[in-house]
Amino acid sequence: MKIKNFTLLFAAFAFIFTSCSKDDEVLEKEPTSKNPEENVVAQELEVEDFIYSGMNEIYLYKADVDVLADNYFNSEDEKLDYLAGFSTPESLFESLKSSSDKFSFITDDYKALEDQFNGVSSSTAGMDFGLGRITGTNYLFGFLQYVIPNTPAAEAGLTRGTVFTEINGEKITLNNLESLLDSNSLTINIGKVENNTLVLTDETVTLDHSSYTANPVQVVKTLEVDGIQVGYLMYNSFIGNFDDELNQAFGELKSQGVDELILDLRYNGGGDVESAVDLASMITGQFEGEVFMQEMWNETYQKYFEENAPERLLNLFDSKIRTGETINSLNLSKVYVLTTVSTASASELIINGLEPYIEVVQIGETTTGKFQASVTLYDSEDFSKDTEVNKNHTYALQPLVLKSANANGKSDYFNGLKPDVEMREDINNLGTLGSPDEPFLQAALNHIQGISTAAAASAQQKRSESTLKIVGDGEMFEPYYQRMYLDKVPAIIRRK
Repeated sequence: MKIKNFTLLFAAFAFIFTSCSKDDEVLEKEPTSKNPEENVVAQELEVEDFIYSGMNEIYLYKADVDVLADNYFNSEDEKLDYLAGFSTPESLFESLKSSSDKFSFITDDYKALEDQFNGVSSSTAGMDFGLGRITGTNYLFGFLQYVIPNTPAAEAGLTRGTVFTEINGEKITLNNLESLLDSNSLTINIGKVENNTLVLTDETVTLDHSSYTANPVQVVKTLEVDGIQVGYLMYNSFIGNFDDELNQAFGELKSQGVDELILDLRYNGGGDVESAVDLASMITGQFEGEVFMQEMWNETYQKYFEENAPERLLNLFDSKIRTGETINSLNLSKVYVLTTVSTASASELIINGLEPYIEVVQIGETTTGKFQASVTLYDSEDFSKDTEVNKNHTYALQPLVLKSANANGKSDYFNGLKPDVEMREDINNLGTLGSPDEPFLQAALNHIQGISTAAAASAQQKRSESTLKIVGDGEMFEPYYQRMYLDKVPAIIRRK
């Protein structure tokens, strides 16, 4: 089943950031009133009290929201009256967001959210697809970007480039797509794009939803080009559970003596920050102990960490993944990164974090522009799942709690990271992932060989500026879309 009843802080193209990985000392909070009548009212508003307390405690943009100020309410009764004025927990959460925050969200089912962060999904039957708009209409078409092995989509024989315009007999629009994807099974019509025109067949395929866990290491191979060993890695999500697989992929590339690396992050919306630090260390290896990413929290947390645990604010290049296994490092001084507008969060962190140290050649489109991180807050005494969580509900918060900067202090790239070689995916010619003649990979190989890509990129750009416009992708309604997260909340004590 899909995750339901999320309040999202974005319209169509949101992205996320979750919890933290370092152990911290405790920030003490003053206890609240012990008045029995107040406690009775508080029990009736336990979800609302949890939401307010969490946002008041650790929200990155706390200073932008007047009602979150520590001295805003004159008494506990006044605060409870305020909380009682909202019809739903979701409406309260929305009211506590900063206008500059597009990415924080709330869920009423934290178990489903945890599954998503661990790579467990069933929402699209194993097909990752982009969305285009049909000329002169409000109707959309889906085009498959890749298919996850051992899923219903793979078993049905669907491949990259397959096109569909209907789900369960209904034409697709932005208004109905989310509800159509929420069906227990999906029946899609089958077609393709030829000469900038949708060509549909009478064939349909029915895909039953089933839970699957997707290995984000989609393609890993080595290509020999003019005597140069070029590694190609398509990596689709930063999921900590698959750090071993990622490290093994780099072990394979290392054993084959790669001289250059092409890292394909076109469809990677982000994920676990620790996995991003490890990936950067796999690409390099010569910067162990140097600063990969700096963290910036709200005023209270920033001051506390600077005075008591300044090392907490720094994420360093390392030599081991979280399991303790030694990282397979390539010790490269240059990396090629393939990007689209779907490249976000932890993927952007790789580009931004590596730039002070090695040459990063970005090929493709400007990225999303997400540099903040969020944390999963549970209704427990310290907002973590390490202590007893309130069993009366399953709400959890995913508020932004920090923003990232590289070793040179670069952050706030709201408009995304611009490519060195600009090109867009051409739905008339998506090509085969990992094949030397796939347009994006070919552009990177040309660059490695010193062949000018300007003419080819210009021609491809004109083809892609067609009457079939790309407008998004199939995951853009999901709360985990384009996220960057840490894996453990800092140790704190909530109000009592």
